[in-house]
Amino acid sequence: AATLAFSAIQNNDKVGLMLFTDQVELFIPPKKGRMHVLWIIRELLEFKPEHNNTDISFALKSLTNVLKKKAIVFIMSDFLDDNYENSLKIVSQKHDVTGIRIYDEREESLPNVGLIQAKDAETNKLVWINTSLASVRKKYKRYYTDRVNYFNKTFNLSGAGRISTKVEESYVKKLLSYFKAR
Repeated sequence: AATLAFSAIQNNDKVGLMLFTDQVELFIPPKKGRMHVLWIIRELLEFKPEHNNTDISFALKSLTNVLKKKAIVFIMSDFLDDNYENSLKIVSQKHDVTGIRIYDEREESLPNVGLIQAKDAETNKLVWINTSLASVRKKYKRYYTDRVNYFNKTFNLSGAGRISTKVEESYVKKLLSYFKAR
């Protein structure tokens, strides 16, 4: 996010920020200037969300309400959500949208390590999962793959750009190749 923000001010573009869960938690309207970008970066580093749930559709609808002029929009998330297809189509008709899916490859599948306790990041609910069962690992893999496929399909159909990057990858190389291709 900071790299994109600094790139925008090099271009003399305005930069804004919307942080969301299932609500808009923070909105900083777009503005020009280095001090404004530094404020945004400080907010990114210090921000503590009040809610845990994710609703990308709500964030996109909120974005439509606050951005009146055409903008370049980057949405950064793990995109382990669904039902945002219609909202994305609407936003993509007015704005140049790119989804940046950030993920850890260890999230792609469950290892066979027996009985584990896991905490749902959105509900904070603790559950026991028997990873020694092939059916459990298969069901998790299918859920994860379905979310990734939904992200790819939804962004393609809406005409929006998309980037997927692992947390340990060089995001700079990914961004540069994305911008060169466009």
